[in-house]
Parts: sequence; C-alpha cells; structure tokens
Amino acid sequence: QVQLAESGGGLVQPGGSLRLSCAASGRTFSSYAMGWFRQAAGKEREFVAAITWSGGNPYYVESVKGRFTISRDNAKNAVVLEMNSLKPEDTAVYYCAAQARYSLDYRADNIDYWGHGTQVTVSS
Repeated sequence: QVQLAESGGGLVQPGGSLRLSCAASGRTFSSYAMGWFRQAAGKEREFVAAITWSGGNPYYVESVKGRFTISRDNAKNAVVLEMNSLKPEDTAVYYCAAQARYSLDYRADNIDYWGHGTQVTVSS
C-alpha cells in the first residue's frame, strides 16, 4: 500500500510559480508510475502530468506543456511538479496519484492511490 501527501499549494499571481511536492510512504515506490491530476470547482478531475516508475518519459496535458515539469526521486520517495507561468485557469485542487504499472493511465478511475490534495489558486 502507498500513502501520498501533497504540499506546496497556495495563492500566486498570474505569471508566478509554485512547486508542489508529493511524499510517498511504502517500500515499493519505484514500482509505481506517478502523476498529478487537478480538479477545479464544478469540474471533473483531469490529468495534468505523469512520469514512469523509472523517472523517464514525462508527459503532460497539452494546456501545461512548456510550463509545468514533473520529476521524481525514487531514493527519497518523492515526486515534484514545478509550475511556471501560472494562469488563472490553473486554479484547482491538485492531487498526487500512483498507479502500479510502468506508465500512468490518463483515466482517474484507474488510479490506485490518491493523496488528499493541495489547493492552488492563481489570482491577482
């Protein structure tokens, strides 16, 4: 079993940056693909970014490409989402996700473990 805990959310002005971290418990962290989803008020949870269990092949939803970067450190059981050039439409609760396979499925229903989420608000 894997437990996930996000941190790093907050309020930022448009164009600003935030760094989200996800700390994972468990000895088999390197056996899980990791990712981030987000859910804005009144909307469905959507895929944002993911990385394979080996740390390669990061992939992103089109709307964040070139602005967000996902990375992981298997020695520290951690995954990070660096968010730059933030826009008001990035406002949402961001969730860390883990799935017991090489690469993460885009569909939220197939995720094995979720964190509790961290609020990101982009507003002037």
